[in-house]
Amino acid sequence: MQGILGKKLGMTRLFLGEGKAVPVTVIEAGPCVVIQKRDGQDQGAVYQLGFVPAKPKAVNKPLGGHFKKKGISPLKHIKEFSSSEEKVYSVGDEVRVDIFEIGEKVKVQGTSKGKGFAGVVKRWNFSGGKDTHGCTSHRVPGSIGSSAYPSRVIKGKKLPGHMGSRKVSVLNLSIVDIRPEQNLLIVKGAVPGSRHNLLAIFK
Repeated sequence: MQGILGKKLGMTRLFLGEGKAVPVTVIEAGPCVVIQKRDGQDQGAVYQLGFVPAKPKAVNKPLGGHFKKKGISPLKHIKEFSSSEEKVYSVGDEVRVDIFEIGEKVKVQGTSKGKGFAGVVKRWNFSGGKDTHGCTSHRVPGSIGSSAYPSRVIKGKKLPGHMGSRKVSVLNLSIVDIRPEQNLLIVKGAVPGSRHNLLAIFK
């Protein structure tokens, strides 16, 4: 299996063998239940995994029928992961954190913290105007377009707007420790989102 769903529990630090302190993120990775299997186009099998049990009333009718057809209890989160390994999973099997190894690099995908409406200084790190007497443009973007040509604002111009609350991927995070009995995956560095946010961890 090339990935698993998890939940961010928070950050702490670990002391390695040589006494070096490393900032780490603790992730509750799995166990995930295999809901469905299908053949991928240019790769191995693709598995639909479910994470976190849900009450029957919490899922809509189409999803409820999907779970009932497979004979699986309703689950809150669903995502597909490819599998290029020899091991074949069946519907109802559990995928646990032991699919990873210590020292392996992973990609972690999640939803970043929402910051609401933000100006250009906070959102895009603009320097702003001068902090001197007479300056009236301290935190504004300044001129945003041309007058004669092209007489419009170019697409993609960095302007104030909604900041955060979007899908973010962090690549090449090292796995520092794995604790299968507690379903814990400990990676070096930070991952997107606040505590208890859903994460997708890929090999």
